[in-house]
Amino acid sequence: MKSREMKNTIAFFLLSIGLVVMLFPFFWMVLSAFKSQKDVYAYPPIWFPKLWQFENFKKVFDLVPFGRYYFNSILVSVLSTIGQIGVSVLAAYSLARLRFPFKKFIYTFILSTMLMPFVVTMIPTFLIISSFKWIDTYQGLIVPFLFNGFSIIFLVPFFESIPRDLQDAARIDGCGYFKILFAVILSNSRSALSTITLFSFLGHWRNYLWPLIATNTTEMRTLPIGLKYLISEGGSEYHLLMAASLMAIIPVLVLYIFMEKQFIKSVTMTGIK
Repeated sequence: MKSREMKNTIAFFLLSIGLVVMLFPFFWMVLSAFKSQKDVYAYPPIWFPKLWQFENFKKVFDLVPFGRYYFNSILVSVLSTIGQIGVSVLAAYSLARLRFPFKKFIYTFILSTMLMPFVVTMIPTFLIISSFKWIDTYQGLIVPFLFNGFSIIFLVPFFESIPRDLQDAARIDGCGYFKILFAVILSNSRSALSTITLFSFLGHWRNYLWPLIATNTTEMRTLPIGLKYLISEGGSEYHLLMAASLMAIIPVLVLYIFMEKQFIKSVTMTGIK
């Protein structure tokens, strides 16, 4: 019994150290966002600002079109996430519940797409959207990412784990394929959908490479590129960069807070048959 308590104490101590190490950069960023330029470069470092500089956030909007970057990121991330979830749900439902020719081949093909890094398909994708004249447009930023192999592969086991008796009962009641999808499958897969939504939104929100090559004007740039502009425009004013970074992570934190319960549930249920 004492040996188990000792192991638990050691594990708790190590996890606490890991938590402090992981949270320290975030804590330092929040404090630096309210510091003056003098306090940021002070040595020895000043933990808390002598005078809280709330005007740092206003200066960010004055220095670069941060509001436009913010709007573009929210619009692209939300629409891309909604579209990706819609495509993934339909594809996963077909693979998990329907019977059709070459089903295993299609599943293997979708799985193989996860093995290819984005840089492999980046140039062909750029040529395709260029032929459609989608360069520097919202559809050029959104449409190429509606298909995501990871989301489909992630949802298939969850859909398969739902008892078929529920589907058969719904079919006896006269439900069609789409009615079964919304009333039976999706209503029992909320944790998986929440996890995919969180991962999808986070991936689109922090995407830097594709918006950089698919847009040409400042009006179409997103936040990751806007933060880079802030470095070049602001020079060594890192307190403004920290203020912009703090504003940039707010949507992700809000989304995680709303989906935390379902996200944790999906993680704990992953290894349970």
